[in-house]
Amino acid sequence: MSFNNLDQLYRSVIMDHYKNPRNKGVIEDGSMTIDMNNPTCGDRIRLTLDIVDDVVKNAKFEGEGCSISMSSASMMTEAIKGHTIEEALKMSDEFTKMMLGEDYEITEDMGDIEALSGVAKFPARIKCATLAWKAFERGTKSSDETTIEEVITDNE
Repeated sequence: MSFNNLDQLYRSVIMDHYKNPRNKGVIEDGSMTIDMNNPTCGDRIRLTLDIVDDVVKNAKFEGEGCSISMSSASMMTEAIKGHTIEEALKMSDEFTKMMLGEDYEITEDMGDIEALSGVAKFPARIKCATLAWKAFERGTKSSDETTIEEVITDNE
């Protein structure tokens, strides 16, 4: 498959997640709620998680933002469901490596995440793509409201 065809396929996947988000909404009796925003561009997310015995049983999000941030949230919630927190944090680490242009390993159980690999070429959009992932990371440590500026300090 040529680079242009692959790029078009990735764009289609991103737009599908943006227009038809998976796991949109709130888990009413979720064990964890994390609010995070990116003041640079105005993206905001509320991530709710149902974690039982260290396993992400369910993950949902709501918010507003660009196609990159909302698609990434959709993909992330799909990827982490059914995995332990440790496994999901490993996914987050690999996703961050991909965004930073480092060597990374995206496994099949991470779903459509690799469609966002082209974002690495646009440094201003990396925070958009990582917003949901950083919310998840923050949520495993604390559920305090925070901003992505406070969480992502090494990407600048």
